[in-house]
Formats: sequence, structure tokens, C-alpha cells
Amino acid sequence: MKANIAIVTLVGLTACNLAWSQETTADKPTTTAAAAAAPSKIPLIEFREVMLTTAIDNLARQAGINYILDPKVGYGQPDERGVVKAQPNISIRWENLTAEQALNALIGTYGLQLATDNKTGISRVTVKDPAAAEPLITKVVQLKFASPSNMVAAVNTVIETTRKPIPSKVIADVRTSQLVVSATEKEQEAVEKLVERLDTQTKQVLIEAKILETTLNPKTTKGVDWSGTLAGQNVQFGNGALGGVPASSTPIFNDSVPATQIGVKNEAGTLGGVLGSAPGILMNDLAGSFKFNPGAAFLNADGVSAVVSFLNTSGKTKVVSEPRMVTLDNEKATIEVGLLFPIVNTAAGTSQTAGGSTTTYSNLTVNLDVTPRIAANNFVELKVQQGVLRLGSKVQSEVGGVNNNVNSFLSRKLDTTVLIPSGNTLVMGGLIQDTTISGNKKVPILGDIPFLGRLFRHDSKELNRENLTIFITPTIVQDKDFQPTQTDYLQQTGSEELKEEWTAWDSGKPLDWSKFKEGGTKD
Repeated sequence: MKANIAIVTLVGLTACNLAWSQETTADKPTTTAAAAAAPSKIPLIEFREVMLTTAIDNLARQAGINYILDPKVGYGQPDERGVVKAQPNISIRWENLTAEQALNALIGTYGLQLATDNKTGISRVTVKDPAAAEPLITKVVQLKFASPSNMVAAVNTVIETTRKPIPSKVIADVRTSQLVVSATEKEQEAVEKLVERLDTQTKQVLIEAKILETTLNPKTTKGVDWSGTLAGQNVQFGNGALGGVPASSTPIFNDSVPATQIGVKNEAGTLGGVLGSAPGILMNDLAGSFKFNPGAAFLNADGVSAVVSFLNTSGKTKVVSEPRMVTLDNEKATIEVGLLFPIVNTAAGTSQTAGGSTTTYSNLTVNLDVTPRIAANNFVELKVQQGVLRLGSKVQSEVGGVNNNVNSFLSRKLDTTVLIPSGNTLVMGGLIQDTTISGNKKVPILGDIPFLGRLFRHDSKELNRENLTIFITPTIVQDKDFQPTQTDYLQQTGSEELKEEWTAWDSGKPLDWSKFKEGGTKD
């Protein structure tokens, strides 16, 4: 009995009809050098009314599989009841399959399976037990980009991890970025498709931010301030009112003349006094005169004081921070630039412990945390946390009845999520804080006189404006953005000596004359 077989191989041969008998096919070798190579897909596999065992033999030959037909298959032989089991003829036409795939599909259709002996490498075509569980196949899957630990959770969704008696399982090898999958053949196919979809190159995003801080501080003062004269005038009358007048050595009266005098003894211990040194009222009965000490007869005050102001001042501060960083998709990136400000804490000593001080540091920084996620249509979703911490003014704090000047800090934070097209800039937010301080001083009634009242009024105004604006630009990094860099660092042997660029005139080391030959030439 003869059968027709039509096969198109990988070399591109046209379809041909080969008339092989079962006797001649049995004499053909079962392995070829081409089959030992990696399996490749055959463009067309076609059988027309071919016996099943002949098709199995042909496909096993193409796949390079050494096989034997289990006697339990029993085609053409009587069974225990004496019934001869006829061998079926098949007609198939498959495209773009490997020979091993076609063989497994063919024998599985007729309730057969391949059981391979790992010691001999010979496969046995035998009857499949319908009640038997599918055998587990162990494969090692090499990952290219994905993390093995993350991929395990995804693979567990397509394999049966609770099947009894032997469940499927997957183990991650972090060192080699591989997965060891023990599962059925169908599950292995599902794992391969899943890994192919998920194990892709992770894109990267360039984050460019501009943080603009602007501070304006204009001031204006105009008018005449009479506070020095009218706000708190000190007036003195009587003893010591002219305490600032220098003393005089001229006596007010003649101490040698006997008299009854009323007064205060001077520094010499006698009555009367030197001008400015013994204030009081002095009388001389013999002379019949009545004299005053100037220190008791005059009014003493602070005097007249006024401040004339006609001045405008302006201050402007601009701080620009432009952090840039590249991060993977869905990975958080952090940049922090600034100053560590020292804060000294002093502790008083007790009878049992000695006092001392400790120093802590506060971060006066510009902080930016960004987590990008590449969305559809070349958009980038950004989760942004931004903060600015600056040193503020001194604040008085009373502790234990003692006033202390402590530092204050200005803190501004922004936490938001935005969606931006790649390469575009978005003004994420701004904070404008205005503080206006106005002051007026005037002399009552006089300050209300038209025109002339300007001489008795003093006006002041001050504005503190702080503006914080944040610009951010995400850009998806493309392959063309990478530039190769030539380096020979890895080829260095380590024997290269560092060359000293200092000359003998500049160097403090003594000159090594052994490097010179006679006549002053170098080796």
C-alpha cells in the first residue's frame, strides 16, 4: 500500500508528491543533521490520505525525534477480544508550524502522547490516559527588561497553582533575571505569550523643572516726624535739673564773713557752694542780699527734635532653581538642593548634671519629588511633590523669664497630579503673598492745616510681596537621545603613573639628577 505525502520545507522547495511505502520509510534514518539544529517553522505541511503511523514517522524525522511505537497502540493487531484495530488515514494541511508542533497536534487528536526517556533520549508514542493529569514541563524563561520578582505575580495568574496532586509553580532567579516555570504544556504556552507582552523595554522620562521665587520690598517715607519732641518729652525742675552744667570754682558768697546762711554744704564741707555743685537757695544776712544757686532756678527739658523724611527704597530678590533628572516610567525621582542650617540648643546644668549644648540641622532646601507615568497619545502623567524651606525672621520667645531670639522658617509646599504632553511646559502653580504695612503720624490740629499741615505729618508705606511659580516639562526619552561615549578606562593595566605637571621651579621636591646624563640631557 502506498501513500502520497506533500511537504514544503524551509529551503523553499515547491510542493512535490513522494510515493513512500511503509517498508521503505522504515529503512530511512530517524535523525538528520538539520533536525539537530534549532527548530524552525515549515511554511506548509500537507498530508493527503496518509496512514497515521506514516505521518508520525515523517514528522518525527523532520523534528529529529527518536521514537518507538508502543505496542499498546495496536494498529493492525487484534486486541484481547480478537478485534483488529484498523489504522486511520489522515488528510491535513498546516502552515508555519515546526515539525514537533505538528507531531504533538497530530497524535493528541488520536488520543496519543509522547513519553520521553531522559536517559536514552528515545520517545515513546503511547496511549494517553484520559484520567491522568497532564504532565508538567519545566522551562527556563530568560527575561530581558522586567524584574523577575515582579513577573512572578503576573505568571501565577495563568498557571494552576492549586492543582492536586502536583500544582504548577514559578520561581524567580534574581541573579540571572530568569524564571523557572514548571507547568503543563498549555500553561507554558500561556506563560510565553504573557512574558512576550510584558517583558518590554521600560521607557524613561526627562523631568525639567524651573522654580522661580521672587521677593519685592518697596518702601516709602515722607513728611516730618515730631515724635522726638512731642511723643515723650522729659521735663525736670528743681535740684539737679542742670546736672549737665559744668561746675565753677567761683564762690557765690564769701565764706569768711560770719553770717547766717541757709543752704547745703559744698564738697569742701562749708556752707554755700560752688556754682552747679550745691543747688539750693542761699542767704547772707550781713550783706542783706538774697542769692539763688542757678541749679535750682532753671527748667531742664529734652529740647526740640524733628526727623524730616523724603525717601523711597526698593528691594528685589530673585531665586531660580532648575533641577533636571531622568527616571524610569512609574519610578519616583527625587532631587534636593540647599543648605543644612545649624541650630544650637543649650541646656542649663543642675547640681547633678553639667550643662551643655547640642547642634541640630534643618534643611533649607528646594525639594522636588516626581513620579511619571507614560499615558496614551504621548502624554505623561506626573505626580509632583514640591517644597521650599527658607530662613525667616527672628522671633522672640520667653523661657523661664528670659527672652530668647529664635529662628523662624518659611515653608511652601505643593502636592498635585497633572497630565502633560511630552515636551510641553505647564505652569503647575503659584503662590503670591502680599503684606502691606502703612503708618501715619501727625501733630493734632497742626497736621490738619491745608498745605502747612505737611510740616506736621509723617507718612510711611511698605510692601512685602513673595511670589513662587513652578514650571515643569516632561519629555519621553527616545532611542536617538542616547549618545555613545568612547572610553579606554577598562583597557588600562594600572601600571600608568600619574604625570606630575609641576616643573622643578614650582615643585618643593628636590630634583632627581639621576635622570640626567652627562652633558645635561635626559634619559
